[in-house]
Amino acid sequence: MRIGHVIGRVVMNTQDASLTGARWLLVNPVDAGQLSDCLTQTPAITAQPTLVVYDAVGAGQGDIIGFVEGAEAAAPFEQPTPIDAISVAIFDSIHYQPVS
Repeated sequence: MRIGHVIGRVVMNTQDASLTGARWLLVNPVDAGQLSDCLTQTPAITAQPTLVVYDAVGAGQGDIIGFVEGAEAAAPFEQPTPIDAISVAIFDSIHYQPVS
């Protein structure tokens, strides 16, 4: 699982029927240096590529979320589903202390 900041959403006129019922978010991954304060101040956009993430947990603009990518993203679906990333958590707090 990776951690990211929701910076926007995607609106589509048409999508695969297996994806009905949720929405798509633009998520910028959070760097390790931003983990300790990403919930108290808005993280800067990182150099990591922004992703389009399927959201079924109700995240919104500004939320810090956990998301998974690859085969794990399609695991919650009963039928094969064409997605690369899915949100799995909305964080209320993160306690991070790097190992020195």
